[in-house]
Amino acid sequence: MRAGGPYPLGATFDGLGTNFSVFSRVAERVELCLFDDGRESRVDLPEMTGFSWHGYLPRIGPGQRYGYRIHGPWDPGSGRRCNPRKLLLDPYARAIDGAIEWGPAIFGHDVAAPARRNEADSAPYVPRSVIVRDGFDWRDDARPRVPDHDTILYEVHVKGFTMRHPGVPAAIRGTYAGLAHPAAIEHLRSLGVTSVELLPIHHFLHDGFLLHRGLRNYWGYNSIGYFAPHAEYAAAGSGGGQVHEFKAMVKALHAAGLEVILDVVYNHTGEGGHDGPTLSLRGLDNQAYYRLLGHDPSRYMDYTGTGNSLNMLEPHVLQLIMDSLRYWIEEMHVDGFRFDLASALARELHAVDRLSAFFDIIQQDPIIRTVKLIAEPWDVGEGGYQVGEFPAHWAEWNGRYRDTVRDVWRGQPDMLHDLGRRFTGSADLYQDDGRRPSASVNLVTAHDGFTLVDLVSYDRKHNRANGDGERDGESHNRSWNCGVEGATDDPAILALRARQQRNLLATLFLSQGVPMLLGGDELGRSQAGNNNAYCHDSELSWYDWAAVDEPLLDFTRRLIALRRAHPVFRRRRWFLDGYPGPGGEQGPPDIEWRHPRGTPMRDEEWHTDAPAAIAVYLSGRHLVDTDGRPIVDESSYLCLNAGGTDLEFRLPGEELGRGWTTVLDTAATEPFGPWEGPPLAAGQALLATAHSLVLLRSLG
Repeated sequence: MRAGGPYPLGATFDGLGTNFSVFSRVAERVELCLFDDGRESRVDLPEMTGFSWHGYLPRIGPGQRYGYRIHGPWDPGSGRRCNPRKLLLDPYARAIDGAIEWGPAIFGHDVAAPARRNEADSAPYVPRSVIVRDGFDWRDDARPRVPDHDTILYEVHVKGFTMRHPGVPAAIRGTYAGLAHPAAIEHLRSLGVTSVELLPIHHFLHDGFLLHRGLRNYWGYNSIGYFAPHAEYAAAGSGGGQVHEFKAMVKALHAAGLEVILDVVYNHTGEGGHDGPTLSLRGLDNQAYYRLLGHDPSRYMDYTGTGNSLNMLEPHVLQLIMDSLRYWIEEMHVDGFRFDLASALARELHAVDRLSAFFDIIQQDPIIRTVKLIAEPWDVGEGGYQVGEFPAHWAEWNGRYRDTVRDVWRGQPDMLHDLGRRFTGSADLYQDDGRRPSASVNLVTAHDGFTLVDLVSYDRKHNRANGDGERDGESHNRSWNCGVEGATDDPAILALRARQQRNLLATLFLSQGVPMLLGGDELGRSQAGNNNAYCHDSELSWYDWAAVDEPLLDFTRRLIALRRAHPVFRRRRWFLDGYPGPGGEQGPPDIEWRHPRGTPMRDEEWHTDAPAAIAVYLSGRHLVDTDGRPIVDESSYLCLNAGGTDLEFRLPGEELGRGWTTVLDTAATEPFGPWEGPPLAAGQALLATAHSLVLLRSLG
């Protein structure tokens, strides 16, 4: 073996051979292990430069399985856990082959005596890293580069989306190739979304306790390889073909005009807490890669609820994350990232720090800063709820939007003030930071929680099948006043549930900001009341294409088309209080909230013990396109009645329009809007059905 070079980290094939490089500050010796037909051969990496151990092997190339063994100190009490009897994955592996076979051998410590090193060889029971050739014929691939304010996110699970899709060949269902199939893409195109946000596809492991229960880690928030696409999602197998298949999927989605956003989990790894297995980072350099407790380095700081947190104080950990992000952008052509528990990435000492090195490096990186960056702005640590606190070029999942909109349609009292803020883009959270409404990723449901139909159908969770004695998941689901929990044949209850689904969707897609639709909600997908189906890789979680709620799907398509056709619902800038009239006088505002009786809202009317009942005028003036040029749209008037009785709304006088026509009514049963109703005169009364939303278009 020749010395090779310390960079790039990982296994890099140059056409003649492969350079290997891996970081470990604590190692005293590093063995490269090569596997051929089950036989293992070992060779020492001959050089160490800046704590990167490296070497070059000629005639070793793509498809080769490999791993590392680290010789060094074993002293868990001081945080050092080197054990050469454990085969370790390369943190920079482009592909991973094989599954974990849970048993005592995969643990670095003796399970019966944790301070003692485990001398059993783990190689027969753990996956291998795989050398991959980076080349791919991208030809005319072009990123859609959807402007932020035009973005419509669709959160989707690669496997669950096509596992039961009749239009996708059985051999590729549940795979990257399945998602790239024309039948799958046609659904996304006809729906009208612009960007698919994939649940984690970094290679992850299935927890031993889940496998023992006959379950699996379906969601994938248990990463063990930040460069490797999860092999189980590949029809092409796990010998490197998964990389090519993933690229082909991205290329097909791009050709359809769809962006690809990855949900990434850089806050922790699948190695878990102090009692977890030794698979990669723990055995390479436990002290460097993980945050350890100062008073007891044998244990881990846990801001994530999974047992460990990556050490964002360590430059090589930051390098690992940044190298991974750049790889997925440059080599895999993805269009952005949603960062799981992003607050944990900003913890340097203890508190979340918006000036942390993580944010600084991303801001300065010429590649990463050009793609969409979305934070899940919380973690489980103290002070971890950071909605509205991320830097200016970030968007955020807006948990306050979700909670407010749900409570509005549940009929909770005193919600008007919060509704006004959330519906208009949450300026109270983002405007002072120089951000625009698109910083708010609005959602009413997500993978973590009830699906839309379950949200309006169940007053409590039904998670017994998870095996945790109903202790997991959100503890309750406030009543939706639908009368019966769960399945029912009562047509009145079913009609109210359907209307509440339309209310939530209509509010979502008519609000300022970036809407995110949970994949399957448009189909009426149910999980039978399970609000934490992370462990169900089964028909409970997979999309049921044989039981599609066609009216709901039609409504969602038309609603998205309405949003895309009218820039008044996706403004690039904040609303103005008023604009100059012809003589310089103050003109009508861009937005005006009105009482159902038709008069502008008074301060004291924003707080009431009754369910929300309010109207809002949205001016079609003072809009600009992506080049900053002025455009004009039709003005709209929205009447929202979240109460349980029908309510009369007085339409505006001629100062805001000569007349109106209904384009959306969530209480209508046929057709499921948007539709054109009869013209209504300025000042006329409109009866809004209980639990409904009505949208009107100005006639000039």
